[in-house]
Amino acid sequence: MPFQKNISSRQLAFFIGLAIASLISPLIYFIDSNWKIIFAFWFVIFLLSFCIVFYSYEIFTYRKIKLIYKLISQTKLSKKEDFYFKNILPNKSIEEARIDAENWAEQKRSQLETLIQNEIYRKEFLQNLSHELKTPIFSIQGYIDTLINGAMFNAEVNTKFLQNTALNIERLVKLVEDLDEISKLESGTLQLNFDYFIIQDVVKDVFEIMSFKLSEKSITGHIKKGCEQPLIVYADKEKIKQVFVNLIENAIKYGKTNGTIEASFYVMGSTNVLIEISDNGIGISEEHKHRIFERFYRTDHARSRKEGGSGLGLAICKHILEAHQQIIDVRSTVEVGSTFGFLLPMNK
Repeated sequence: MPFQKNISSRQLAFFIGLAIASLISPLIYFIDSNWKIIFAFWFVIFLLSFCIVFYSYEIFTYRKIKLIYKLISQTKLSKKEDFYFKNILPNKSIEEARIDAENWAEQKRSQLETLIQNEIYRKEFLQNLSHELKTPIFSIQGYIDTLINGAMFNAEVNTKFLQNTALNIERLVKLVEDLDEISKLESGTLQLNFDYFIIQDVVKDVFEIMSFKLSEKSITGHIKKGCEQPLIVYADKEKIKQVFVNLIENAIKYGKTNGTIEASFYVMGSTNVLIEISDNGIGISEEHKHRIFERFYRTDHARSRKEGGSGLGLAICKHILEAHQQIIDVRSTVEVGSTFGFLLPMNK
C-alpha cells in the first residue's frame, strides 16, 4: 500500500519509479505513437528510477539508520545476525528511527541522572562512614595514649578512661554489625524466618527492653487505647522486632522530655495490619523527609552524633520491610511529632 505508515525502501523506490515512468512515458506518444516503444520507454524509465531511488535510500539514508542502531544497541553482530538485519528484517522507517532514537536518548538521560545521583550518595556515604569510624577510633586512641603515658597508674582516671574506651569500642562493634546487616539486606542474602505471632506482644517486649532509655528522658511508651486486641501477623518476628527497636530508639533520641511514644494497630480489610509508631518529639522538616531512610543521613548532625547510634537505624528498617515486600512511610510536622507506618500481612 502506498500510504501505509512503515514503508520499506523497495516499496518507496517502486512507487516513485512507477510515478515518474507514468508521468514521462505519455510524452513519447507525441514523438512516436507506437505502443511497444512507449511501453519499452516506460519500463526503462521505471527501472532507472527504481534503481536510483532504492540505492540512494540504501546508501545515504538506511545505512546511516543502521549505524545509529548499532550505536544504540552497543553490540557487535555476528555474520548471521548481520545478514538477518540486512536482508530479512524489515527496514525501519525514518519515523520509527526517530522515535527509537528519542527513546534511547531519554533512557540514557535517565541513566545519567541516576548515575550522578548515585555518585553524590556514594560520596556522602563515604564521608559519613569515615566520620562515624574516626570519632570512636580517635577517642579510643586518645584514651589509650593517655593511659600508656602514665594515667593507668592514676586511680582517679584509669577506670573512667577504660570505661569510655569500652563504650567507644561498643559503638564501633554496633556500627560494623549494622553495616553487615544492611549489606545482607541489600544483597538479598539474609534468610527470613516467617511465622505467625501477635504483633502487640512484640511491641510490649521492645518497650520493656527500652524501659531504661525511656525513663532517662521521662518518656512514656504505650499501645494506643482501643488497639490492645491481639492481632496475628505473618512475618519474621526477630526482624520486625528489630524494626520496632530502631523506630522506638529513634523516637527516644528525638523525643521531648516527658513525651510519649504510642504504638497503634489497625486491621486493613482482611489481609493486612497497619502498624504505626508515633511520638510528640521535634518532628522532621519537609526537606529531610525523602532522605531519612538513607544510610547515615541525619537531620541534625551534631545532635545525632552526640546522642549516639550508627545512623543506619531507619535504613535497616526500610530494607527489612522491603524484604517483607512492604514499604515504610513517615508523616511528620516540626515541633508536633512523627509517625512511622507500615503494613504486615495477616496470612501467607
